[in-house]
Amino acid sequence: MNDLRIGLVGTGGIGRTHIERINGRLQGGKVVACADPAGAFGLSVAEKYGIQGFENPIDMINDPGIDAVMCTTADPYHEECVLASIAAGKYIFCEKPLAPKADACKRIVEAEMKAGRKLVQVGFMRRYDAGYKQLKAVIDSKEYGEPLLLHCAHRNPSVPADWDNSMAVENSMVHEIDVLRWLLGEDYATAEVRYGKSTNNGPKDLHDPQVMILTTKSGVRIDVESFVNNHNDYHIKCEVVCDGAVLNMPQPNYISVNAKAVTGQAMYTDCFQRFADAYNDEIQAWINASKEGRVDGPTAWDGYACQVAAAAASKARETQEIVPVEYDPMPDFYKG
Repeated sequence: MNDLRIGLVGTGGIGRTHIERINGRLQGGKVVACADPAGAFGLSVAEKYGIQGFENPIDMINDPGIDAVMCTTADPYHEECVLASIAAGKYIFCEKPLAPKADACKRIVEAEMKAGRKLVQVGFMRRYDAGYKQLKAVIDSKEYGEPLLLHCAHRNPSVPADWDNSMAVENSMVHEIDVLRWLLGEDYATAEVRYGKSTNNGPKDLHDPQVMILTTKSGVRIDVESFVNNHNDYHIKCEVVCDGAVLNMPQPNYISVNAKAVTGQAMYTDCFQRFADAYNDEIQAWINASKEGRVDGPTAWDGYACQVAAAAASKARETQEIVPVEYDPMPDFYKG
């Protein structure tokens, strides 16, 4: 195969960013077509980038000129797009979440198993970040003993006015839910979400900050602060307390600036700056694996497991109680 011919469904901001990333910087793949649930808008994006436009996303997925699919639509359209790609026998990269609800993720898992081969990768880009990869390598080595506690934070300068309480978990801390499960190599046992004093900076229907507390099956205790209207910077923190050491995820390099009689460092203001390299590495790895006939990254089962834990955390937020995280048994299909 020469370039992997990619059809992109969902031509909003992140979709257009991925077109530019794949066609401008990465190797081995090209976005050759796009479509959007809002048909006319997708056609206008296709014209902008000089690629083929489809009014109907399913027609594009089924087109023989498309080798693989990238789904960057709004969350409610993910299930339809992924199921259509599986039915067409095409590799698909789906931005998180795999689907908004765990039962929809389970339907995707069942369809993929019925198809008989893994085709789905979920867009949890933090697994590709250099800092998280360094942490995982040290944890897996057991050099400093077992992880006991994790202290994490997910901070944004601001979020749109339509954010509400559910989005702190389901749009923000969902990244921690996935990457920390991967980092520790185990599932969660319980989830809870607690409130502190709320800032007046954010949307009126959002209590901000919130603290999510997860406990793993082996008893590792995790706290994650979500503060998405800090009016300051985009900052991701992960500290792992082990038997014999405290491990802190390295921050990306900042330049030091002397200006206006002050010495300081620039700060990131959004995820696309902070995780630019991770996004590039994630998509490049997906292109490479798809051309070689395999799935290397987060699977449909990982997408399901994340939504089970997110649902438990959301219930915990609503009830202000500790909620068990109850997964179905992992099928052999996804083991190893």
